Amino acid sequence: MIDLPSLSFFAAAVPAVMLVGLSKGGIGGAIGLLGVPIMSLVVDPVQAAAIFLPILILMDAVALWSWRKFNDPKTLLMIMPGGVIGIALGWATSAYVSDDALKVVIASATILFAARYFWQVYGRRGTIAAPLPHRPVAATFWGSLSGYASFVAHAGGPPFQIYVLPMQLDPKNYTGASIRFFAIVNAVKVIPYFFLGALDGNNLTLSATLLPVALVSTMLGAAVVKHLKAETFYPMTYGLAFLAGIKLLWDGLPF
Repeated sequence: MIDLPSLSFFAAAVPAVMLVGLSKGGIGGAIGLLGVPIMSLVVDPVQAAAIFLPILILMDAVALWSWRKFNDPKTLLMIMPGGVIGIALGWATSAYVSDDALKVVIASATILFAARYFWQVYGRRGTIAAPLPHRPVAATFWGSLSGYASFVAHAGGPPFQIYVLPMQLDPKNYTGASIRFFAIVNAVKVIPYFFLGALDGNNLTLSATLLPVALVSTMLGAAVVKHLKAETFYPMTYGLAFLAGIKLLWDGLPF
């Protein structure tokens, strides 16, 4: 029997989906990290993550269409194998590894990463490090961490940013590569989620009720980012990455 959603469910779920949709549209990963915690106010975290997965896949489809003309194929080729490895590790170790410990590790790296950028820009009179080239070992490491964090908590954005942002890609190409990476990651995640029993009829029904909100918010996020210049996009994205780190640290520490 399928349980009908209550008004309290929608009061939390609609804002949660809106924030993730804006993030999926390209605005940034920090606000997207708030989605599962907000929905967890009305359902347990495992169910919240399961409800979000079909919604994320729809958002990915909208974002892929919105950003179909922009991409950085080499970046995607370098980091994607690690992402798939991370999903496999998440599936294999989901019953043994603490989600909180993973959040603290990712949060610490992200906070230091963003703080370094702002020190270079504002603490050293605008001196910014030269763009980094592709690094296969780093790509595999951060891609794996991103895939793993995405599997366990839909929180793969910060590790992806740690690897890709220092290359200083064109903002539109950066966003296009990011959207493609997470679209593939979320599609692959369907297989383990299905075998873990998370995609049952009740959760899929709840997902379906939120799809219109997902569509509108994702298109809005894409429309905003396409009008941002690089000098606005990068400080904003690093700032959102810093907030993402703070949010993950707060979630992971045993208060």
